[in-house]
Amino acid sequence: MIDRSGPDHPTRDAGFGVYVHWPFCASKCPYCDFNSHVRHAPVDEVRYLAAFRAEIAHVAARTPSRTVSSVFLGGGTPSLMQPGTVAGILDAVGEAWGVAPDAEITLEANPTSVEAGRFRGYRTAGVNRVSLGVQAFDDASLKSLGRLHSAEEAFAAIRVAQGAFDRSSFDLIYARPNQTAEAWRRELTQAIGRAAEHLSLYQLTIEPGTPFYGLAAAGRLVPPDDEAARTLYDVTQEVCDRAGLPAYEISNHARPGAQSRHNLLYWRYGEYAGIGPGAHGRLVTEAGRLGTVTEKAPEAWLARVERDGHGISETETIAGADQGDEFLMMGLRLSEGIDPARYAALKGRPLDGARIDALVGDGLVARLPDGRIAATARGAPVLNAVVASLAA
Repeated sequence: MIDRSGPDHPTRDAGFGVYVHWPFCASKCPYCDFNSHVRHAPVDEVRYLAAFRAEIAHVAARTPSRTVSSVFLGGGTPSLMQPGTVAGILDAVGEAWGVAPDAEITLEANPTSVEAGRFRGYRTAGVNRVSLGVQAFDDASLKSLGRLHSAEEAFAAIRVAQGAFDRSSFDLIYARPNQTAEAWRRELTQAIGRAAEHLSLYQLTIEPGTPFYGLAAAGRLVPPDDEAARTLYDVTQEVCDRAGLPAYEISNHARPGAQSRHNLLYWRYGEYAGIGPGAHGRLVTEAGRLGTVTEKAPEAWLARVERDGHGISETETIAGADQGDEFLMMGLRLSEGIDPARYAALKGRPLDGARIDALVGDGLVARLPDGRIAATARGAPVLNAVVASLAA
């Protein structure tokens, strides 16, 4: 039997994933600080596909003998790609590594780019899960968020996605300006009523460098204060719990068995290749765990790949102590928590039992029956402080 596990490391069983970044969007949303770009001329998909294939081959040469458990095509708006481009990327992944028979293959889509024929093409290409960037279910909020679709178009896109794929998810943003708890309760209940199996529910954050940041600084955009935002968070947990979609991660809710495997891989500190402009990766090699970052600007990334065979602009060896901190920060976002023994193996020292006891006493952390530790419902909203205390 071929060993496709790669070098041994404490979180090897979390899996090996591939993240592919398509950086182009039809428009730039005013809250978005992701690496996304609008191009008014058609994108040369043939040229970009060749570059994706080259970078996949380069990373595979550094990480041989792996079995891919998940692929995530993110962006940007990957559903702007032709199905043939998606097929070419997934073929390259299959040529570079082994792919598990039950691998999760997710593609992000915006409702405006959802077409039944195109989605059938993605399904034929190998995609088996879609994640829709809905963001809101009322037209006024969609307009203020800079979205190009209406609420009815979002509902139609969900129907198309659910007809084409066995698994689907959609994103919503809450804590929007002037949003009340009751309005959010109605909107979220309506969303779940659309046969949702997985929801990603994010509080609106005002990121530096975005148009929303400038509007907030000028007093023209006023998001909910901390108390109101906390109320909206509590409503989110209540409505989702009652509907059978508990939070398995701070911002992600799912019915049992419908959790995103790719996201779980990140939070369990697994290994993943970052492919495409601005993508980040975590690779385990004989030299240790490496962090990689690719060239951010699409055209610069493309030129670099065509010149060097890859677009990686930064490679960092992550020290054991830093691995432990990353594992802690990621893993405590999960309702399942972390295994303290794995933290010790990565960090080189165990967690401080007295600190754990103090946090347990404050109701912020719980010791689970299997020995894991997890943030409680009270601790999750102040997770940064919990992590800082444990890592000190």
